[in-house]
Amino acid sequence: MSESGPSAAPSHESSASPSAPAAVPLTAARRTGLLVTFILGGLTALPPLSMDMYLPALPEVTAALSSPAATIQLTLTSCLAGMALGQLVIGPMSDKWGRRRPLLTGMAVYVLATAICALAPSAGLLVGFRLLQGLAGAAAIVIARAVVRDLYDGVEMARFFSTLMLISGTAPIVAPLIGGQVLRFADWRGVFVVLTAVGLALTVVVWRGLGETLPPERRQTGGVGAALRTMRGLLSDRVFAGYTLAGGFAFAVLFSYISASPFVVQEIYGASPQAFSLLFGLNSVGLIVVGQVNGKLLVGRVSLDKVLAVGIAVLTAASVALLLMSTGVFGTVGLLPVAAALFVLMSTMGLVLPNTNAQALMRTPHAAGSASALLGTSSFLVGAVASPLVGIAGERTAVPMALVQLSCSLLAAGCFLALCRPWREREPMAAAADPAGPAAP
Repeated sequence: MSESGPSAAPSHESSASPSAPAAVPLTAARRTGLLVTFILGGLTALPPLSMDMYLPALPEVTAALSSPAATIQLTLTSCLAGMALGQLVIGPMSDKWGRRRPLLTGMAVYVLATAICALAPSAGLLVGFRLLQGLAGAAAIVIARAVVRDLYDGVEMARFFSTLMLISGTAPIVAPLIGGQVLRFADWRGVFVVLTAVGLALTVVVWRGLGETLPPERRQTGGVGAALRTMRGLLSDRVFAGYTLAGGFAFAVLFSYISASPFVVQEIYGASPQAFSLLFGLNSVGLIVVGQVNGKLLVGRVSLDKVLAVGIAVLTAASVALLLMSTGVFGTVGLLPVAAALFVLMSTMGLVLPNTNAQALMRTPHAAGSASALLGTSSFLVGAVASPLVGIAGERTAVPMALVQLSCSLLAAGCFLALCRPWREREPMAAAADPAGPAAP
């Protein structure tokens, strides 16, 4: 994509009505080709690659650095915290300075931090540079979503988010497999060498293939105070807050599944590691397939709110089924019914997550970077809080997992109904949500 591609067609911008100041011209959207799709997919896949590729190496890192397992677990927590907090900084930066400079800077720091992780002589340094890796890697998540908002609007944006899920959704499946294969030929440091190479290659591809998508006339003005006021304005918009919270609680259901499913499937229901890997992969495939059904068949034919309502309802029903099975209401059940409920629960994410993102970002054409930051940070933080709760009663019962999933599903439904109020017509977000305001086009 050329530098001028997405920002072309100024006549379209100037003819837009004041109520929709940042509607993206379709001509700009059509200029995005397969390369840009894969670039944005690669950016959204980078964080799960950074987290999951490292998982098979945890026991080896513990032994090699002579550190307690709890200390080495902090290398995961620090990276996750960095990804959550980094979005709050980088998102507003991209609204002020454009998408390319913060993205390329973040990618360069990511490559440097990952390379240093490969050389870290102690657990403390590894924890510190994993935090920096997460902070820099946050640029990939938050700016990828903002670029989609720059290029698309309405149902086209929802379709594109579903397409990204096809690419990024494979990362949690293949990342542990890649990490395991790397460990056959190298020690744990080799995993970070591979991540460094992936980050470097993606940085080069972004530099060569992704042009600026936010023209100067649509950028924010002001400093830190203006950015904070913009975020406060976004959160004060009831509809935006509703979609953000609904997506965050749905993401917490996903996090609780990832955290609890290894011991639920293997320790409680006696599945082998190979069977667990097969079920985990099957559930991820279900999520991807449903995401494509959402993007290719439903979006544009059925309103996004109706699809989202069905998704949240099915998510809640699957959580209820899991809770009833785990509490023994149906007597002793085997692995197959539990696996089926988990499959439905995971697959439904393909309806919920793309549409909450799309609906929230449709409200915020004037501050897509800040809105993307709030979406991402809320999801990571709510998910990080929910994850430890699934093991609160030990590893011999699935009740905490099912209870957390049902609670988060109900909270997602409550936020959607109480704040989004999909049965009512909505006014566009007030200009007050952007106190500093972009320069007039």
